[in-house]
Amino acid sequence: MTILNMTAPVELRGERLDRALAGHFDALSRARVQALIREGAVRVGEATVIDPSLKLRGGETVTLAVPEPRPSEPEAQAIPLTIVYEDEHLIVIDKPAGLVVHPAAGHADGTLVNALIAHCGDSLSGIGGVRRPGIVHRLDKQTSGLMVVAKNDRAHRGLAEQFADHGREGPLEREYQAFIWGQLRAEALVVDRPIGRDPRHRERMAVLPEGRGKNAVTFLYLDETFPPDASDPLVSRIRCRLETGRTHQIRVHLSSLGHPLLGDPLYGGGFRTKANKLDETARAALLALDRQALHAAVLGFAHPLNGNPMRFESALPQDMAALEEALRAPQPALP
Repeated sequence: MTILNMTAPVELRGERLDRALAGHFDALSRARVQALIREGAVRVGEATVIDPSLKLRGGETVTLAVPEPRPSEPEAQAIPLTIVYEDEHLIVIDKPAGLVVHPAAGHADGTLVNALIAHCGDSLSGIGGVRRPGIVHRLDKQTSGLMVVAKNDRAHRGLAEQFADHGREGPLEREYQAFIWGQLRAEALVVDRPIGRDPRHRERMAVLPEGRGKNAVTFLYLDETFPPDASDPLVSRIRCRLETGRTHQIRVHLSSLGHPLLGDPLYGGGFRTKANKLDETARAALLALDRQALHAAVLGFAHPLNGNPMRFESALPQDMAALEEALRAPQPALP
């Protein structure tokens, strides 16, 4: 590990921490500095700082701990996998919440890719690059459910074509189970709103005006409301089908409707107080969930080599099933 020190000049008063460090240390990009700050590698004075936008006062000492470079290629790690299907060309896994798909800033290892390398060896497709071998599509870290991974380049190309088509003409099928705050205005509706990087919060995506974002279409279906007989339900269970596959698409579209996912810290932060309206059992189940209530429940596609239709289903994982049970339980009578 290399320790770098900087005494902030007075003229940097009011400058962002990440910009000041990137400007001072030429060997570090601003993106790299931001990642190190978020990983807790930076101290201002004696305090560890994790906010890249912190404004300097000028005159303070900033210490940056830069870890030794990691291998450029992901290493095999014996991480358990739930394998739904596997042949010589592809593998379908049921990803648990909390597992990052591929190495990136802040997640150099302990990812699905590391687990796949250990399981599949050198057979994974190389089309995705050294850090994403075999990866055709992704799920967010805290989204659980079904994923297909290519084990050779022919399979990767065939699967990638289907995902690029988004199932408009081909057999690709992606359906998610979700719990949202409130109730949709209809039992079935289509959200057709472009998505792009949020100009005010760069770590988030947002619905943007026409022409500024990428086309994004989500189909939503209302399955159940909680409490079931309430005129103004607090929570709904819905199904989401993707026609496109933009980053955070379901989460952004639901938030734009005013119905964010339960437990979503990025797009549903303004709804945290809604949990106070749940009964004690449901509040405890939501607290135990500790993630967005989103599960990739159905995945269908044509086998990329022989064309045979393939369709897989995954039941709600234990944490979301417990939340559903708690929401469905009779509410205690008011005193």
